Amino acid sequence: MCDFNTLSDEEKKLHHEKLLACANNFGGKNFFLQLLESIRQTKPHPLTSGNSVFDIELGTITWNKVIFNDKLQVLLKARVHESEQDNLLPGVNAKNYKKILNLVRALKPIVFHVNPANKENGSGFFFQPFDAINESKTKLNPIFDALFFCSVDTVKKVLNYTPKV
Repeated sequence: MCDFNTLSDEEKKLHHEKLLACANNFGGKNFFLQLLESIRQTKPHPLTSGNSVFDIELGTITWNKVIFNDKLQVLLKARVHESEQDNLLPGVNAKNYKKILNLVRALKPIVFHVNPANKENGSGFFFQPFDAINESKTKLNPIFDALFFCSVDTVKKVLNYTPKV
C-alpha cells in the first residue's frame, strides 16, 4: 500500500475508496491526516502503548491487546518485503518464517477502533491488522498500513487519487 505508484489502477481505486470512507468517518481528510501526523510524531511507536490506546484531541484509537516492541520490530521488517513477494509471510523455508507466522497469529485477533472525539464528525471505523487471503497468504490491511506506517504524503496521494475513467 505504501508504494502506491506501483499498484494497478483497480488497486489504487480500491485503496482510495477504503481510506476515503475511513477519513469521512473520522471527520474528513484533514482530521484524518492530523491523526496520522500525531501518530508519526509519537515516540515510542503508539502501537506499543501499554494501555492499548492512542488519544489525541481529535479522537482515539483503541485496540484489545498489548503489542510488544519485539513484535513491532518483526512487523516493520516483514512489511518491507510484502510488496515484492505479494505476501507478508515469507517462503516456508525462509529463516524468519516461524517468527513472522507467530507475529501474524499473535496480532490477527486484534481489532482497532478509531473514533472521533466529537460524534458529529462521524461514526468512526474499525479494522484488523491483516487480511488473510488463504492458509499460506496474508497481507497487511491497507488501513492498518496507512494509519501506522505509510508516509503522510503517500496517504494524501491515496486520498486525493482520481480514478481513470
